Amino acid sequence: MSAEAVARPQAPVVAHVLDNPALAYLTGPHAHFAERRGRVLRYPLDVSPWLAMPDVPDADDWADLAALAGPGTEVPLSGYAGEVPDGWEVTFRSEGVQLVDDGVAAAPDPEAVPLGPRDVPEMLDLVRRTRPGPFLARTVELGTYLGIRREGVLVAMAGERLRPPGWTEISAVCTDPGHRGEGLAARLIRAVAHGVRERGETPFLHASARNTNALRLYESLGFRQRRRTAFLAARPPERPAGGRTAAPVS
Repeated sequence: MSAEAVARPQAPVVAHVLDNPALAYLTGPHAHFAERRGRVLRYPLDVSPWLAMPDVPDADDWADLAALAGPGTEVPLSGYAGEVPDGWEVTFRSEGVQLVDDGVAAAPDPEAVPLGPRDVPEMLDLVRRTRPGPFLARTVELGTYLGIRREGVLVAMAGERLRPPGWTEISAVCTDPGHRGEGLAARLIRAVAHGVRERGETPFLHASARNTNALRLYESLGFRQRRRTAFLAARPPERPAGGRTAAPVS
């Protein structure tokens, strides 16, 4: 190797915005939702359980997270693949997959209707029966949600969650067990993706690596796997160490 090559400084490694989408989201398009303590941010607890930490959290960050969560409260650490500090208890760990739009045939759907706050009781009931992932009383505020009804009853839905700059996550994809096999989820994913594309953004989504049926569906629609990620939850110590002073909730 030449002396010139040795002396030349190496370009810094720039993380992709999707490597820590919750952080990009809560410091960007959804900053108005953020509750902050030090460098740790989270959504209000009735909006979403997700929170965001720096890519490489230090001891103060973990202390801030424990103080923000409250003693003994389980917190999700989606995307975090490192070790938790002494005193923390890992309560859930699973491998996930992040997929991005790679030619989805996005298109509006004539049966898809917008869902809003008045539809939340029905949406929560559908989520309770299908368990697509976290969906709470105010999650509908995160973006556009679409549903399909049969005889006035909500039987399928999908919508938007994380929105790091330039991207939108499709989430809460679920279908009533009595209407599976009718292609409703695929139609709603295409319809939500159409709205995302109309804003000039790119759809992406997450799935459990064990949910092979969902992965097959997403890949058949034109999503490709971008990377493996972690679904992790942990419980802080009962007596957390003191972190930095809390910033006002925005």
